[in-house]
Amino acid sequence: MSERDDGGPAFPRQSGTLDMGGAQGMSLRDWFAGQALVGLANRGQTVEEIATYAYELADAMLEVRKS
Repeated sequence: MSERDDGGPAFPRQSGTLDMGGAQGMSLRDWFAGQALVGLANRGQTVEEIATYAYELADAMLEVRKS
């Protein structure tokens, strides 16, 4: 898998909040893909096709967000 812009953390921590041992949590790309799955689950495709399409949508959202 090539290096992709993951959008950074989906829910960045504020200073002074609970220390999670350096864990960043999920990326914005993962959050977008998870949200896209909500509408894709009943499309009659394989799980691999659905997952791939969810990340394609997430990548598109990150690109639009840059503009």
